[in-house]
Amino acid sequence: MRIAKRMAGPAQVSNAAATKYTVAAGRRGILRHVHIQNPSASVVTFTMSIGADAAATRLFDAYSIGANAILDHFCYYVLEAAEIIQALAGTNNILVLTIDGDEDVLS
Repeated sequence: MRIAKRMAGPAQVSNAAATKYTVAAGRRGILRHVHIQNPSASVVTFTMSIGADAAATRLFDAYSIGANAILDHFCYYVLEAAEIIQALAGTNNILVLTIDGDEDVLS
């Protein structure tokens, strides 16, 4: 059975890598939409990874989000049970992140 859900946020992103979503046991997560808002008057960088933050796991690597800008990333990333999404920003508690997707209940 597939369940549509908000996986994370809306919440501010810190300047240290932090887990935003963990796929529950017995489930498969499917990321479909990442929404990032920068309400400040300055450019702020955004980094997001599948798994622990490292250069090889990043979907966004210090990606610049313009002042007063929004980034909508429509996607289809499949995550297995216990996999995580981590994110961080170049400036603490400015960017607002929301992640939407689906969870499949595995039998």
